[in-house]
Amino acid sequence: MRRTVRQTPPALADGAMRIVALGGLGEIGRNMTVFEYDGKLLIVDCGVLFPEEMHPGVDLILPDFSYLKNRWQDVVGLVLTHGHEDHIGGVPYLLKHRADIPVISAKLTLAFLKTKLEEHRIKGKMIQVKEGDRRKFGPFDVEFLAVNHSIPDGLAVAIRTPAGLVLETGDFKMDQFPLDKRITDLAGFARLGEEGVDMFLPDSTNAEVPGFLAAEADLIPAIDQVLRTAPRRVVVSSFASHVHRIQQIIDSAHKYNRKVAFVGRSMVRNMTTARELGYLKIPRGMLVEAKELEKMAPNKAVLICTGSQGEPMAALARMASGDHQINLTEGDTVLLASSLVPGNETSIYRLINDLTKQGANVVHKGNAKVHVSGHASAGELVYCYNLVRPKNVMPVHGEYRHLKANAELAIRTGVEPKNTFIVEDGTAIDLKDGVAKISGTVPAAYVYVENMVAGAATEESLQDRIRLAEDGAVTVLLIVNPDTGKIEEDPEFFSVGFNLTDKDVAKAAGLVEKTITGLRGEKTGPNAEKAVAQALLRWSDRQLRRKPVYTVIIVEA
Repeated sequence: MRRTVRQTPPALADGAMRIVALGGLGEIGRNMTVFEYDGKLLIVDCGVLFPEEMHPGVDLILPDFSYLKNRWQDVVGLVLTHGHEDHIGGVPYLLKHRADIPVISAKLTLAFLKTKLEEHRIKGKMIQVKEGDRRKFGPFDVEFLAVNHSIPDGLAVAIRTPAGLVLETGDFKMDQFPLDKRITDLAGFARLGEEGVDMFLPDSTNAEVPGFLAAEADLIPAIDQVLRTAPRRVVVSSFASHVHRIQQIIDSAHKYNRKVAFVGRSMVRNMTTARELGYLKIPRGMLVEAKELEKMAPNKAVLICTGSQGEPMAALARMASGDHQINLTEGDTVLLASSLVPGNETSIYRLINDLTKQGANVVHKGNAKVHVSGHASAGELVYCYNLVRPKNVMPVHGEYRHLKANAELAIRTGVEPKNTFIVEDGTAIDLKDGVAKISGTVPAAYVYVENMVAGAATEESLQDRIRLAEDGAVTVLLIVNPDTGKIEEDPEFFSVGFNLTDKDVAKAAGLVEKTITGLRGEKTGPNAEKAVAQALLRWSDRQLRRKPVYTVIIVEA
C-alpha cells in the first residue's frame, strides 16, 4: 500500500527497469511516466494540470522535467496514449529541451498535437501507430492496444524489456456500444495476462464509482429531448477534444433541423481537424459561422463551445458574464455536456448560477442524463484485474482517494498488498524478475506556465499574489543617512488594499527605527530593506492578523 522513500535513487541495477511518474499521482492531470532500461528512457504522456484559485495568473501547470536534465539524449521516444490536454498539453514545453524526440501515437492524437506545436513554432518528429502495432524503440518493445475513452484513438501501452512486462492503460473505459464501434481490447489484455504482466498501471479516476458505466449511446434520448424541446437557441459546452459527444450533438441537431456553429479557438481548431481526418461527420450545409446564427430563427440554432469547467476566459464563462459577442437571452438553453472534474466544483456551480441569472435554462449532469464518464468504474477495473492478473500494481491518474480505491480493488482480486504501490509523483519503482520495490524519489514539483513561458511563476511569487489579493500591499519609504545610520525623516507608508490607522502607523514607524538601529551591518541597501520588511510582516501578522506584502525602499540622504 502507501509507501514513501525520501532519498535519491541509486544507479539502476543491471537488468532492472525503473518507473517514475512525474505527474498524475495525487492529481487529475499532468500525466507523465518515465521508463528507464539499459541507460535509455521512454516517456509515456506529457500532460498539463489546469490551475485552481490558489494559482492566480497561471495558465498551465507542467510536470517537472529536472529528472531528465543532462539525459535528454537518452530519450528514445515519447508515447502519447490519447489527445486530451492532461496527456499532451505539456509536449511543446518538453520538446523545447530536445525537438527531435520521436513522438509516437495514433493519427488523431498526432493531428491535435501538430496544431499545438505550430503555435510554439516546433515541427516535431512524429511516428504514427495504431492498435495492434508492435514497435521497438531502443531497448523497449512497445505494443499498442485499443482502449475506449471519451476521445477517438485511445491506446493502452504494453512495454516489454528483459526486466519484465508493464501494461499502462492510459485513460480508458469498457463501453460495449461505443459510437465509433472501437471497443477496449479485452482479448489483448487477457493475452498479456497469460504472458505475465509484471507491473500494471491502471487509470484510477473512477475507482470509487461502483458498478459499470452507461454507454455513450444511452445519452442520445436526453440530448434529443433538449434539442427537440428547447424553445430558442441551444448552447452546448464540451471539452474541445470530445469528438464523440460533439458528434452526438450534431446528429441530434440535424434530426431537428438546427444549424450548428463552433465557438472558441480550440473548439474550431480541433473539430476542423477531426472533420478533415474523418472522425467527425457533419452533413453538407449544416455547419455555419456563429455570426450567421444571429440572423436565423432562434429555435434553429445550436452553438458548440468550450468552458464546461467554468474556465474564466472560455467562451461560455464570457457569455455568462456578458463579456462575449454572443448574448444569452431569456429562454436560451445551455447544455453542459461534460463531467465535473474534481477540484472544479466551485467554478462550475458559479457558472451555472451566472448562466441562470442571464435567463438561460441550464441542463447538466445533475439534472439530466447528458454525460457519461470516460474512465473505468470499479466494476470495469475489477474485470480488468481478473483478466490481467498482474504481479504488481501502481494505480495512476487520480487523486489520492482514487489511487487508494484502485489499490483496494487490486487487493480484492488477489494482488498481494505488498505488491500494490500507492505512491506520490516522483517516486521511483525498480522492477526486476517480477519483483518491484521503491528505490527513492526524484524532483516532481509543479512548474507554472504564464504566457507560454515555463517557470515564469514560482511558489513564492504565487504566495505573494495570494497575499496581495487577500491582505493588500504596503510600500514603506525611508530616508537614511548612510554615515550615521539614522532615519532623517519620518517613514512614509503607502498602502493598497490594507488600512493602517494613525495609531498603527506610529507603532510601525517605531518598529522601523528600532530595526534600522539594531542592524549590525549597513543601514541601507537590499539587506536592510529586507530586514525592515520582515520585521513589519511579523508585527502586522501578530498585532493586526494580516500579512500584506511589504516593499521597503531606503533612500540615502
